[in-house]
Amino acid sequence: MQPLNLPTYPFKLKSNEKHTLIFDELRKKYMVLTPEEWVRQHFVQYLIQQKNYPASLIGIEKQLTVNNLKKRTDILIFNTNGKPDIIVECKAPHIPITQNTFDQIARYNLKLNASILVVTNGLSHFFCKLDTKNETYVFLRELPDYKI
Repeated sequence: MQPLNLPTYPFKLKSNEKHTLIFDELRKKYMVLTPEEWVRQHFVQYLIQQKNYPASLIGIEKQLTVNNLKKRTDILIFNTNGKPDIIVECKAPHIPITQNTFDQIARYNLKLNASILVVTNGLSHFFCKLDTKNETYVFLRELPDYKI
């Protein structure tokens, strides 16, 4: 898989007759190693190891309904009260981050009301904080470290 603009981590990989698999520590199972999964697994480890987010507050592919359609968030980080705090949308490295990507995560946030949105393709990362007073988003240079 392609190197990403994230630290490297010692992932558990294995192969079956059709695919290479990567072990997802949060879901406790091997997943097919797609380019998007490669980004997701790196970003989860970045959250835990570099930004100190507790693994217990991180959800992978949590389902929600938007306009009567079932959707899934790539990564959802909850606060200690169990409310969504950060939504992360992961794309494969070859997928450019566009306005459509931001529109997608914004639609998810209409349901979830998270305070921070993250969009990444593993090479480029965008962090936005909701400014409720002005009803807009403010871009951040980096994701804040976890604080209780």
